[in-house]
Amino acid sequence: QVQLVESGGGLVQAGGSLRLSCAASGIIFSLYTMNWYRQAPGKQQELVAAVTSGGSTNYADSVKGRFTISRDNAKNTVYLQMNSLKSEDTAAYYCNAHFPGLGHDYWGQGTQVTVSS
Repeated sequence: QVQLVESGGGLVQAGGSLRLSCAASGIIFSLYTMNWYRQAPGKQQELVAAVTSGGSTNYADSVKGRFTISRDNAKNTVYLQMNSLKSEDTAAYYCNAHFPGLGHDYWGQGTQVTVSS
């Protein structure tokens, strides 16, 4: 069975930092593009950051320069380092595993990030 388990969410003050982790099992982790999505109540789901199997990264304009996505294939884990947090970063954050050419993705359960102003 495939599992993506997120951790690291919580309450943080504006300007602070938080690191999210997503540990994957049941997949050949190194072959997957790993993504972080977020969704705030009443808003559409947004792709925040992505890292490919080759290590290439991409970011939403709203987080570029503040967030960093990374992966540790030896630990089957992807991270999202979030710095200079703003109230608008408040959302449920979801880990996603995508295999190019495969017909489905895998999703974590989500972890809540709340930034207080």
